[in-house]
Amino acid sequence: MTDDAGAALLGPSVYRQLRQLVLSGELEPGAPLSVPALASRLGVSRSPVREAVQQLIYEGLAVNVPHAGARVAVVDDAQIRNVLSVRAVLDGLAAAEAAARLTEADLEKLGALLAVQEENLRDIPDAARDTELDLEFHTSIRDCSGNHTLIGELARLEAQAHLYRGDLWTRNRNRHIAFREHRRIFEALECGHAIDARTAAEAHVHGLITRLDRR
Repeated sequence: MTDDAGAALLGPSVYRQLRQLVLSGELEPGAPLSVPALASRLGVSRSPVREAVQQLIYEGLAVNVPHAGARVAVVDDAQIRNVLSVRAVLDGLAAAEAAARLTEADLEKLGALLAVQEENLRDIPDAARDTELDLEFHTSIRDCSGNHTLIGELARLEAQAHLYRGDLWTRNRNRHIAFREHRRIFEALECGHAIDARTAAEAHVHGLITRLDRR
């Protein structure tokens, strides 16, 4: 197998691993994304790591700093407000479009994710676990919209939002509020009410902005 063929097979796996390291905070905002160092850490060649880093830059999870190379992006208060303001509109659209397309299997999956989130509320916050579950919930809804342009844009916005390292995602009160907001979105989707689903999804993201301002 050629190096290029091996890199093509490894690529998606390396990208997922690297993305998770960023979103979990193990690679902190501002951390260098050295291709040789990451290749050694992951036990792979440099080619798939190089491609993964470029994908992270495309998604807005990393930036290319002149004379310093790629680094994990840093999202501050002003940037997170901008990201969430745009995401509110697109999340609402995704929920409205998904309302007409969700199957019973889709609803069962969303219901199961909500059940896990509710169960997790009994435990102390776990940033990596809670971030992954939140992303999976929103990803499932947007994927059901069937709108591929919307899916791509929301994937980037949601990932950038989870780069934010304030206490927005980890304070216990915020976790309970977010769960209730997720449940309202689910209930609207379960009933097939596109307008209610849009309203609930937009309200959820606007709620994040409000909680950010009240810290």
